[in-house]
Amino acid sequence: MRTVKATAAAVTVALAAGAASVAVGRFASDAALKAPPGRPLPTEPRLTVHATAAGQIALTRDLAAMRPGVYGLTGDATHAVVGPVLGTASHSADTVVRRLERVTTGTLEPGDKVWLTPNTHVGTPRTALGLDHRDVEILGELGTLPAWFVPGLRDTWVITVHGLGATREHPMNVMEFLHEQRFPVLDLAYRGDPGAPRSPDGLNHLGETEWRDLDAAIRHAVQQGADEVVLYGWSTGATMALRAAAHSGLRDRVSGLILDSPVLSWPTTLRALASARRTPGALLPLAVRAAQGRTGLEGDRAREATRLTVPTLIFHGPDDHLAPWAYSRRLADARPNLVALHTVRDAPHGAMWNADPKAYEEALRRFLTPLM
Repeated sequence: MRTVKATAAAVTVALAAGAASVAVGRFASDAALKAPPGRPLPTEPRLTVHATAAGQIALTRDLAAMRPGVYGLTGDATHAVVGPVLGTASHSADTVVRRLERVTTGTLEPGDKVWLTPNTHVGTPRTALGLDHRDVEILGELGTLPAWFVPGLRDTWVITVHGLGATREHPMNVMEFLHEQRFPVLDLAYRGDPGAPRSPDGLNHLGETEWRDLDAAIRHAVQQGADEVVLYGWSTGATMALRAAAHSGLRDRVSGLILDSPVLSWPTTLRALASARRTPGALLPLAVRAAQGRTGLEGDRAREATRLTVPTLIFHGPDDHLAPWAYSRRLADARPNLVALHTVRDAPHGAMWNADPKAYEEALRRFLTPLM
């Protein structure tokens, strides 16, 4: 009898431990699979506003606050744009002073908690950039997908698709540049975005299923007169572009890819996001297994990327700790005839443009010129 009771107790403990492991894995995997669009990723540190003055803002001294370039600054009800660190300003041991370009919404007060974000624009192409655009609806497999269309004179369209923690406002960083190059731009909102259908399971599949919404956007562009399309994706949006270029029924219309901070190894990205939520290192494999069980994700995207058949430009850098630069470097080395890697330093995930907009746009111009 004692043996039976001891065995039953051991089984109970094992079942409890197993259930706890499943729960921990699910919670940890939520950092990627339930990343809300338009909210800072958990890897982005929260900063405090210490003071504002004419054209200046003092923020908590942190490596993030000292990044070069131009960034959005987001609070609970605030959006502003900050420029470079001001070398002539009076910095303290606890603060960094950056140029305050503009306050788009709300107000900035001492004590406010804010995050740096790649998004430098909020609103629509018309309200944010003064560009005429049309609100269009694209029929996807789950329902209607909203998109912004900015007309252009060329027969090649650029279809933009954002990534983790962002919305279709993020591609507005380069929309004015693309408009100046006379490209029509179709900026897509896909499943899980505001105004778009939810994924059936309510989870982000890191591009694995979302690419079919991009496929619908390609079909829409061709139906509306596009001869060819360039797919331009950030983060998991870059993953969507890779998958669409490989699997779309209209892949022969894809003339080029632009990949910013591409997620080429989803387990690595998921572990980084889970770690940012303070998941102990020993439990990170549980997060990966939980994500696989919940979404059916398999393997990594680096192998798929080797199937590239069109010119591809990658913007990426060694300071991206969510989607390691090494995978992009490896891809560029393996396909030098098709893939160009523009290395950007001192830029976090999805913010390659922000670190040096002029250099970024010049690389973009050189890549796009033969595709015009």
